[in-house]
This record gives sequence, C-alpha cells and structure tokens, in this order.
Amino acid sequence: MDKVIIYQVFTRLFGNRNTTRKVNGSLFDNGCGKMADFDAKTLKEIAAMGVSHIWYTGIIRHATQTNYSAYGIPRQHPAVVKGRAGSPYAITDYYDVDPDLAVDVRLRMQEFEELVARSHEAGLKVIIDFVPNHVARQYKSICKPRRVKDLGETDNDLHGFDPQNNFYYCPGQRFAPYFDLYQGELEPYLEEPAKATGNDHFDNAPGKNDWYETVKLNYGVDYYAGRIPHFEPIPDTWKKMTDILLFWAKKGIDGFRCDMAEMVPAEFWAYATAVVKKRYKQLVFIGEVYNPSEYRSYLAAGFDWLYDKVGMYDTMRNVMCDHAPASAISQAWQQTDDIRDHMLYFLENHDEQRIASDFFAADAKKGVPAMIASLLMQQNPFMLYAGQEYGERGMDREGFSGNDGRTTIFDYWSIDTLCRAAQKKLTDDEQQLFDIYKKVMLIARQNPAVTDGVSFDLMYVNGHLQRQYAFLRKADKDLLLVVVNFDDHEAIVDVNLPEHAFDYLQIKEKAVVAVDLLTKERLAMRLKKDASVRMALPALGGKVWKL
Repeated sequence: MDKVIIYQVFTRLFGNRNTTRKVNGSLFDNGCGKMADFDAKTLKEIAAMGVSHIWYTGIIRHATQTNYSAYGIPRQHPAVVKGRAGSPYAITDYYDVDPDLAVDVRLRMQEFEELVARSHEAGLKVIIDFVPNHVARQYKSICKPRRVKDLGETDNDLHGFDPQNNFYYCPGQRFAPYFDLYQGELEPYLEEPAKATGNDHFDNAPGKNDWYETVKLNYGVDYYAGRIPHFEPIPDTWKKMTDILLFWAKKGIDGFRCDMAEMVPAEFWAYATAVVKKRYKQLVFIGEVYNPSEYRSYLAAGFDWLYDKVGMYDTMRNVMCDHAPASAISQAWQQTDDIRDHMLYFLENHDEQRIASDFFAADAKKGVPAMIASLLMQQNPFMLYAGQEYGERGMDREGFSGNDGRTTIFDYWSIDTLCRAAQKKLTDDEQQLFDIYKKVMLIARQNPAVTDGVSFDLMYVNGHLQRQYAFLRKADKDLLLVVVNFDDHEAIVDVNLPEHAFDYLQIKEKAVVAVDLLTKERLAMRLKKDASVRMALPALGGKVWKL
C-alpha cells in the first residue's frame, strides 16, 4: 500500500517571483505564476519531499478582471468578479484553461497537457479542481465540443425551477445585489431574470457575504418547493457535468478535488462517478464535504477521500491553540474509524488560515506535533498546502482578500516564503521546519508500519498526558512508538504500554534499543506489559521511535 500525500499548489501564485506586491495590483503590476514554472527540476524537488499527488488549484478558466478579449475570450464585467484576478471557483468555461497560467495564451490547453506529462515523469499524480455546484455569472463556453449545448442554452427562464433547466431563476426580477452594478464601467451588469446565487441563495438580491459572483447549478432538486428531487428522467445538468468530467479525465489526470461536493446531491455523484470510473478505473474523487452525517452517503456515491475538516482539522487546531487536551485527537479519529482510510487529513488549505498567522497559532512550529500525528497515526491520505512547509504566515493585505491570515485566492500576488525558498534564502527556522516536514513525510511514505501497519492509540492508558499524544504503529516486525509534544517547552514523560497493545500487535516483552527516526537518537527501553517507558520530548516536536 502507498501512503498518499497531496501537495496543494495555488497554480497562479506558486511560481510567481515578482515581489512588487501592490495592493489590488493588476496582472501587469504583480505578475502571475505559470504552468511552465513547474519544470522538471521543480517537480522532482516536490516529489523528493515525499509527495505522491500534486493538486493544481485553479486550472479551469474562471472569471477575471484581466481582459483577454484579444484572444476571443469574453470579457467579464468587474461587478461580478471578486478581486482583480478573480476566484478560481467562479468558472466561466468548463472546457478551457485559465489564460493567466499560460506563457502563450493561444496554446494554454497544450501547456496544460505538457504539465500533466511533466508531473507524471516526475512520479507525481495530478489532481485538478472540479467545481460542480456553481458557475460564474457570465458563464459562456467558447471551447466546448461542437456537439455540446452550453449551460443554460435550452433553459426555460420563465420557470423558477424546471428539472431539465441548468439554472434556477427569479422570473420577472432583475439581478439586484447589495453593490453598485457599474464598478467603474460605462454600462452596468444586467441579468434578467436573475439567477439564483451559488450558496443556495434563491432570490435576486444576494448580500455582501453571499457568493454573489456565482450562479447555482440545477441538479433536479426543487428548492422552491422544499428540496423535492426530480431525478427521473435524468436531469440535463447531470449529463453535461459528467461529460465535463470525462473531458478532463481524457487529458490523463489522476483525480478531481470536488468543490463543495455536498451541495450537489449524492445521487448525481453515484451516477457520474460510475460513468467516469468505468473508463478510468484508477481515477480518484476527493470530496469537500463538511457534514459528518453525510460522509458515508458520499463515500457510497463513489468518493474515495473526504475532507476531515470538522473532525480532525478542527480538533488539531484546538489542541495546537491549547483549547483542548491532546486526548481529543483520539475522540476525533474514533468518530470516523469505520471509514478511516477515506478521511483526508490536513492542517492548511486555501480556505483555512495559515498556522503561522496571527489568527491561528502565530508560530509555524506549533503545527509540527500536529503534522507528525496527522501523517503517521493512520494509513489515510494527508494534504499539505504550498508554503506550509516553510511557515508561510499569510499575513499580507493583498487586495480583495484583505489581511485575514489566508493566502489570497482572488488577487495577483506572490508568496514570500516560496520566493525565498526558490532563491535559497530561507531563514534558519524556515529551513529547520522544512527539514522536519520532509523527514516525516518520507517516513510516512517509506516505513511499512505506516504504509501497511495497524494503529494502536495509547491515550486511554495515559490520562496524565494533557499536551502529549502517543500511539503505536506495527507491520510484521516493523514497530514504531510515536509520541508528540504540543507544549512549547521540553517534557519528560512516562508513556504507559498496556497489556492489550502487546496482545493486539503481537509484541514480545524484551529490552530494546530504540532509534528516533527524526534525530537518530538512541534510547534503551524495556518493553513490558502494563509498564511505562520514559523519554524526553522536545518542545513543539516529537519522537518517532523505531523499536
């Protein structure tokens, strides 16, 4: 078995080395990363960290305030675009590549295909976004195959809901959001009848906190009548969106990260994943699902991995910030123990605040024990967000995004740590952080106890540990004792090893010399049922003892 480690890169930002960083700057001011920045050397370095999959965020063409009309790409009205660069989750053409990412805009699809080939040559599998719930307000495909009818092309907009419409409408009402519809243009943005907004806002006047730049797609659920499903005959949207999945699967990608998957009915996913996986058996689907009560129905509908956000992520964040004891981690994994191999663990992504930001832990080192535990305690996948491994703080005021502890997804920008890492100008602390991330990821990828082994949580017999977390991993003769320390000072701890662990893992009582895989430190231990082993744990770190 292979441990999956996904490296999320915000494609527009990753390779951008322009350090102008003008607030609300244009593409001309601040520059933009390209697909070509992921050259063979860069991709090999990413793979060498222990990464198995790379998620290129923002590949499909989305709304932007940059004018590409010279290339035949319809210009977007700035009133319905968030930020100068625009959100990658407001798709304008499901069959096209974001022109910002291309060296030659006319060859943007070819450049993407070359990126997929280079990634595979480096030993990396490729994941891209699929955004199924909503599209940009001015969606219009110019790259769709000739046989395909565009979204909304055959809709009857006199009906608020129709099972075969692609959108939901507000008949007789003009789009009237909270903001000025001109936004510096001579002509206002006009939409009549207004379409429903992406975050299930079904009137014509979305507010500031709504996804006002998007339009909700209709999968045959009548929200106006109280969420009544109309799935027979198969809704037109189901067929169109499945065709889009097949279009990208044919490009040789290895998986889709499906945005807000739970806002689309599980019945559609069961239909679409069955069609796609029949042709592309190894292709994976990753679901952004936040409701734990829905996890199992979306897995049954064909998803391979689901975000573990409200369970493991929220728990790890609370433990890091000393709002919960380390034993809360045990409760978190127990909630999904029956589906544990399908839960995707992460500590950062484009939606969440950076660990090192003032809004989270204010210190990247505080994420290290959580990272060690997240990577090593189960066989399930782990996701890393580019810059996390260097302690990126996300404390820039980029423009539309504002200073919120997140790395912007709306603005043209460059990421300080990624720029300096490329120039070999990391601080000592940043280099040390990177080194430990890489060590732990390689342990996770290469050690049989992690890739193939079973887990044994030791916290139920270690109630005295409030800021430490301990577990065993074992496969055949390969045995690991992992203990992490969330305290910001060294801790001397006694870790109890219960009789049940010896029986369950078939461990023999004996004296051993343990080696810490992180530091090569050696420690004599006596493995004895219902006895303890004493060790010193570094501040905000841990030990991975190979016994």
